[in-house]
Amino acid sequence: MAQNMMLYWGSGSPPCWRVMIALEEKMLQGYKHKLLSFEKNEHKCEEVKALNPRAQVPTFKHGDIVVNESLAACLYLESAFKSHGTRLIPDDPTEQALVYQRMFETNNLQQKMYDVAFYEYYVPEGERLESALKRNKESLVTELKLWDGYLEKMGKGSYLAGKSFTMADVVCFPVIAYFPRLHCPREHCPRLMEYYEMLKDRPSIKASWPPHWLEKPEGPDMLKNL
Repeated sequence: MAQNMMLYWGSGSPPCWRVMIALEEKMLQGYKHKLLSFEKNEHKCEEVKALNPRAQVPTFKHGDIVVNESLAACLYLESAFKSHGTRLIPDDPTEQALVYQRMFETNNLQQKMYDVAFYEYYVPEGERLESALKRNKESLVTELKLWDGYLEKMGKGSYLAGKSFTMADVVCFPVIAYFPRLHCPREHCPRLMEYYEMLKDRPSIKASWPPHWLEKPEGPDMLKNL
């Protein structure tokens, strides 16, 4: 079953990592995979382009089915292997709604984190403004407070969408993991940091931990002065 799957991925990419967590949670170990270097632009190789015209990772193939967007790949795995491993989407419509809300809302947290942590990477030197970076930082702090509030409301020991681990956690954890790695001050997101500590040793997360993070556990201090 899993031997008929192929995943092209990059280390540390939240979209790639979430697909790998989903594969682990659905007990689909043994899938084929190829680690590509972002620094060498290996994700833009012809092998990937043949499956994904955007030349991006993750690029995921199961038999003749190709799914390239990470959320779509995660949802496909849950649908195709509903009875395998962890049930990641609940049947109850109310519970399901919150899972979907947090899943798709994760993009806001990810983008605002990127806007601060990778500001110098995305913005050419001649176009960088301290005022713009300041606004980005303020926007990220506001976003972190929002997510901290979600967890506060759910209660201590809760996952993002309730008392059970769901697709919301699969999708969002790889983004949240960047905050301690990039030295975000804990006071900006104490509940998120508690959540991170609760999940970081979960088997599916440990099994898919970015290899270059294992080699260098300490990341750069891009969020230290948030």
